[in-house]
Amino acid sequence: MNENTRMKKLVGSLLKSYEEHEEIIKVDMGYQMDRSAIIETIEKLRCLIFPGYFGKKNISAGSMEYYAGDLLEEVSFHLSQQVTRAIRHVEQYAGVETKTVDGLAEELTYSFLGKLPEVRDYLATDVTAAYDGDPAAYSRDEIISSYPGIYAIMVSRLAHELHKLHVPLIPRIMTEHAHNITGIDIHPGATIGHHFFIDHGTGIVIGETTVIGNFVKLYQGVTLGALSTSGGQVLKKVKRHPTIEDHVTIYSGASILGGGTVIGEGVVIGSNAFVTKSVPEMTKVSVKNPELQFKSGEALEQKEFLQDVFFDYMI
Repeated sequence: MNENTRMKKLVGSLLKSYEEHEEIIKVDMGYQMDRSAIIETIEKLRCLIFPGYFGKKNISAGSMEYYAGDLLEEVSFHLSQQVTRAIRHVEQYAGVETKTVDGLAEELTYSFLGKLPEVRDYLATDVTAAYDGDPAAYSRDEIISSYPGIYAIMVSRLAHELHKLHVPLIPRIMTEHAHNITGIDIHPGATIGHHFFIDHGTGIVIGETTVIGNFVKLYQGVTLGALSTSGGQVLKKVKRHPTIEDHVTIYSGASILGGGTVIGEGVVIGSNAFVTKSVPEMTKVSVKNPELQFKSGEALEQKEFLQDVFFDYMI
């Protein structure tokens, strides 16, 4: 079999697959999402939210108006284009004239950009929470410039505003980008209060209908999830994820599941706890520590090994 025949056979098998699974192809549309443009927009928004920390331009107090205006124009132009494309993926807008869709995209974009001061207000409290809550943080500059939790929270807050405006596709693309970079998975539908701190962060999952209050602190590996998603699309718009009230701390590896689960104010959830029912306020929930066994004499090496494991875990 020569190269041309081989290639034709491969093409033919793919075409057959396209016919069998039309639900996962987009053809003759012309409105494909540009993921790279959305990611670039996130970076420009980060420059607007934390001016002077990111970007290539040196800015001064006297140039702030020009700096902000220039960036806002860029963001508005590129984001509006992506919102237009996203809207076209919604069935009800499939046959709507271009002028109408463009106008809607422009209004949605301006509504979103109008929320940036409010997003900055919340993020300022998040930076403060990280600084006050982490003895390893030496400055706010360090937190803003390097903490993955702050990046994930920033993207989540931005995506949440687009989600509230019912902009399709873009919010999830944004949060999945942050997930890919940080290991922190926050659905754009999640509602999060002020002074939110994610310590370390890797492996955190926060589901769509989660409600988080103020002054909440999460450690790595925490899941705020659903008890079951076996119902699939039937569960859409049903509250499936927990409510976390103010001043709650949840330590590493804990799982809190279920839409009816409410974690009361001031609760502390210990590491590796599995919680599926509500916890009253000012309660401490912990898992009984596993028992360590130490043997003497001939098993001294095992004792030293167990000690090493224990102290590594504690660190």
